[in-house]
Formats: sequence, C-alpha cells, structure tokens
Amino acid sequence: MATKLSDNEVAKQLERAPDWSEISGEIQRTFQFDDFKQSMAFVNRVADYAERAQHHPDMMIRYDKVTLTVSTHDAGGITAQDFELADYCDSIAEAG
Repeated sequence: MATKLSDNEVAKQLERAPDWSEISGEIQRTFQFDDFKQSMAFVNRVADYAERAQHHPDMMIRYDKVTLTVSTHDAGGITAQDFELADYCDSIAEAG
C-alpha cells in the first residue's frame, strides 16, 4: 500500500510540478487542448496508463479542457503514486 505524503513532501513535489495544485487532500490540473478530439485522445492515453498502473484519476472533460484530480484513497491522501501519474500526464500533454 502507498504511504501518504506529509504536507512538506507534497509541497516539495508541487515545486517540480507547478501546473498542479493541492486542493482538499488531492492534486489537480486542468489541461487545455485545441479541440475536443485532442482532449479525448489525451483522456484515452491517461485511461490506458491508469489501467496499467491500477491508479485512476477523476476526470472532467469540457470540450477542449480536461481536469484531472488525483489522490490515493487507500492511503487517505496524496502519495508518490499520484505524482507519478501527474508526471506521465504532463509528459503526454507536452508531446501532443
């Protein structure tokens, strides 16, 4: 089971992932795309990763925006696993 990070550890992780925010014990980021098709391609890649990792974000899709919210329910908060998912999502968003 993943271990919940301390507030200081979360803050350090957020320094290297500045597009993500901590909100009520979860991390969140909204990604902007050119259109709905690009948003859905991104969502599908995130879903494939989430299935492999068995770690699933909450997703909200609004045409050209996708908001991901992540925490580790079993640990009761934010873990290193959440930041691994965030890093992956950042990398595929940048790659287009």
